[in-house]
Amino acid sequence: YAGLFAWLRGQEFTAPLLRETHDALATVGVAADERLRALGRIMRFGDARLSVIAPALQLGFFWDVHTLRMLENWRARAGAQAPRWFALLAEIEALAGLGTLSFDHAGWAFPTVTEVERGAARLEARALGHPLLPPADCVCNDVALGPPGTFLLVTGSNMSGKSTLLRAIGVNIALAQAGAPVCAEALSLPPVALASSMRAQDSLAAGVSYFMAELKRLRQVVDELDAAARAGERTPVFLLDEILSGTNTSERQIAARNVIRHLLDLGATGAVSTHDLTLAQASDLTPVSQPVHFTERFTRDEDGPHMTFDYLLRPGIATSVNALKLMELVGLPLPEGDSLRAERGPVA
Repeated sequence: YAGLFAWLRGQEFTAPLLRETHDALATVGVAADERLRALGRIMRFGDARLSVIAPALQLGFFWDVHTLRMLENWRARAGAQAPRWFALLAEIEALAGLGTLSFDHAGWAFPTVTEVERGAARLEARALGHPLLPPADCVCNDVALGPPGTFLLVTGSNMSGKSTLLRAIGVNIALAQAGAPVCAEALSLPPVALASSMRAQDSLAAGVSYFMAELKRLRQVVDELDAAARAGERTPVFLLDEILSGTNTSERQIAARNVIRHLLDLGATGAVSTHDLTLAQASDLTPVSQPVHFTERFTRDEDGPHMTFDYLLRPGIATSVNALKLMELVGLPLPEGDSLRAERGPVA
């Protein structure tokens, strides 16, 4: 750390925020690198008590007493400034990380933060992708969330891209609100409070089933967005992936509709991915849902069945399923009638 602070002290920055942070570091008492080198010397002095001559040092010179005295003197001189040193260092490192991200992804766009009325707030993205996917594999889509009181209902078959879309939205929101560029051609959004429920996990040690883990996470989402709605400073946004898939169909339909309806009543907007197409038919959700879907292409040749995905977002509700097709692809046995239905079912 002494070397790092010494290097920073010798730098000249031109960006206003970096220059402000650098100047603040220079004004915090004696130079941090000098004080930290002094601390390093004291610690090496203290390490002598671990050597083979430590008993002689203790008996002859009261070594620990002198070490403690030096540490207390260091704390009296520099202890008050040390937390500020590391807070400023953390800020510089964070800015460096954001700068590196911008340098490495020159094609990414910086987001536009919109200041609009709460009831009209919208998140709009053009060519939004997942930041962790290699550019050659990343398929981008236009996405819009809002206004508050409405939500994006994402349907589609297994492996088609539903969860990846929700994660892309969430990660890019986090990047945007950190001041970073986003994996998109353009992104505009209001200040948002983001809460998500994805990849809930059961726990044998804690005695928590998968469904209970889902419920606990949903409770956190509701509490966080309820607090955000009461504060009134940010638009609540939720991302719910395969909501309540850990229970039976009839109860899931009732519970999922109630959770979504409650979040919308808070003035939230968001996205929900699901295999349960009845959510799109619920009379209380249909007027406030914006249905979109992903699909797949299923073909067969002399080598057997093949399934491909283009990961492009389309309007409307999904019209195809692929669970039986996937079973056939991996070689699991199917009755002849089901195999035929898997082959001849709806194909985009």
